[in-house]
Amino acid sequence: MARRIVSTGRGGTGKSTFVALASRFLKPPILLIDLDPDLSLADMLGADFAREGKRTVSEALYDVIARRRSNINPSITTNELMESLLWSDCLYESRKFDLITLGTKLTEGCYCAPDNLLRRTIPRLARNYVSVVMDSPAGVEHLNRNVMSEVDDMFVLCDPSDKSLKHIARIKEILQQVGTRYNHLYLVGSHEFHEQAEDFLRSSGQVYLGRIDYDPQVEEYNMEGRSLLQLPEDSPALLSVQRILAKAGCI
Repeated sequence: MARRIVSTGRGGTGKSTFVALASRFLKPPILLIDLDPDLSLADMLGADFAREGKRTVSEALYDVIARRRSNINPSITTNELMESLLWSDCLYESRKFDLITLGTKLTEGCYCAPDNLLRRTIPRLARNYVSVVMDSPAGVEHLNRNVMSEVDDMFVLCDPSDKSLKHIARIKEILQQVGTRYNHLYLVGSHEFHEQAEDFLRSSGQVYLGRIDYDPQVEEYNMEGRSLLQLPEDSPALLSVQRILAKAGCI
């Protein structure tokens, strides 16, 4: 069975960076699921969807709605069309990882439809992988929709603020309300943390695994559009994520 990992937390805490760096160490084959509409994870990994002829889940949903309106293949249900397009058009495959990304909403309303599609499809996809990692966007909206109902390791990325600690409590509340089961919930500090702030997390009653060390190369690579998979092995950020994953027993 695949090890199911979720990276969540407030905006700007480094969730996507954590997932990108973690993909260097997790056991393959790896499936990454990006629920953030800004496509930052794909950029950090150097995954060019357009070049490979792949689409986001939201783009596939838009196409399904267009087909429904034109009454093409009325014998095929909307769910069948969506699942078919997800497998054929949305799964980006590479040598180091596979990636599915939610993308920017192209239709009226909320993200309920693409989220529901992922919730149904993730368990079937997971059978083909050893590691499945979901990069959750800021806030708790997608957690509330129970996109991944069973989680082995929930990593909550934090910044040194009271809002971040309140967000932890909100995450736990939502997970309990929707019935998401998780084996472990870990706190991870952003590079902005100093020792005193880390002590505050250690005394929070949750398991704190450490912080992601500051690395100017991460900012440089992001600005230049270079994949974080190309960071040198002595990168402070990369090494700190390796230590965090080791403490969690993920590697």
